[in-house]
Amino acid sequence: MSTSSETPSPKTSRIPKVPFWAQILLGLVLGVLLGWIAKSGDIGWLVTTLGKIGELFVQLLKLAVAPLVFFAIVVSITNLRQVNNAARLATRTLLWFMVTSLIAVAIGLAIGLVTNPGSGTGLTPADGSKPDHAGTWIDFLTGIIPTDIITPFTELQVLQIVFMAAVVGIAALQLGEKAEPVLKLSRSALELLQKALWWVIRLAPLGTVGLIGNAIATYGWNLIGKYATFTVDIYVGCALVMFGVYPLLLATVAKVSPLQFFKGAWPAIQLAFVSRSSVGTMPVTQKVTERLGVPKEYASFAVPFGSTTKMDGCASIYPALAAIFIAQIFDVPLNVGDYVLIAFVSVIGSAATAGLTGATVMLTLTLSTLGLPLAGVGLLMAIDPILDMMRTATNVAGQAVIPILVSAKEKILDREAYANATSISLDGDPEAATTAVEADRKVSVPA
Repeated sequence: MSTSSETPSPKTSRIPKVPFWAQILLGLVLGVLLGWIAKSGDIGWLVTTLGKIGELFVQLLKLAVAPLVFFAIVVSITNLRQVNNAARLATRTLLWFMVTSLIAVAIGLAIGLVTNPGSGTGLTPADGSKPDHAGTWIDFLTGIIPTDIITPFTELQVLQIVFMAAVVGIAALQLGEKAEPVLKLSRSALELLQKALWWVIRLAPLGTVGLIGNAIATYGWNLIGKYATFTVDIYVGCALVMFGVYPLLLATVAKVSPLQFFKGAWPAIQLAFVSRSSVGTMPVTQKVTERLGVPKEYASFAVPFGSTTKMDGCASIYPALAAIFIAQIFDVPLNVGDYVLIAFVSVIGSAATAGLTGATVMLTLTLSTLGLPLAGVGLLMAIDPILDMMRTATNVAGQAVIPILVSAKEKILDREAYANATSISLDGDPEAATTAVEADRKVSVPA
């Protein structure tokens, strides 16, 4: 009688993981369904529950914003010492930010002039409420410098945090080795914050249910219908920039595949759509940018910088269309000079949006510059969450595109990594999901 030495192989079958993009999609569908049920059935507790879920998700994202921005900017500036010709890289990055912002605002103006989004809506100033605070150029300029070092963090004044971080980063560059203990602490704090934020990002599908559901339950289809032309204009304008302008620049300037870009960058774009926060999405944006062949040292500067200043959706397309919309509601004619002024405000004032959800500051800045009634801001606040999703997705796509364009022009883009880049998984650890990049690699930029 023979005995077998073979042991049964362990079962390998298990329930397959649902991809993160599918989780987001399911969250969107479930949110719309629950929002519709809550609205049609007048179920107050469901509306409240959806609102709280979405609110908690956004609060968790905002919780890390202040320290994340500070340490990210400090580390990104000091990382430039590892890059040859860093000043030229920074200058070209800023120039590309401005060029693409001009293109985006031109698209927004063109769409607004063709569609006349404020005509025939039936809306009046009584349909909205004036915001508690209206941003002006004086507010913007004087608000850059904080009165103390605590208030910007407690009141989430991102522009002031960026200013302080830039000062610390530049001072650290000047001090050299003497500043190394502070930089080591900053790098450790940044990694800790990114790790914690990654856990919040994993909750995005649940946050999606709350945010979308509450929007549908609160505003309803009837209210959205009054803003139909304006809403479609925003989505079309953002889509033209994201799927038209950016791919064209990638193909002609960087000479790389646009499809490959979206394959690699899609996790950041979809997360931005849900979270409505460029800063909250920043860790994912930086990971996908590095995975697409941008040197880590340069990406760690360009992405945090872009997350607070590069806003093609919120600061270019949106204020251009909103100015036309509000001018038509209040029957205020705009001339060529006004349109030029809109373009100027969009390019120079982008930092006023500061990578947070909503673009009210940028809108009030534009309206006050044009002399349009600020009461018009209240008309758009009603549907701002719906608009902000597409705006933020466009912002983040641009924040990933520009480092690729600059890297390609400076001949430091790893084209092999770009061609072979795959979408990172948001289901695991961010460090394990991205390709290895040597921490001490010296980036050489041709003179």
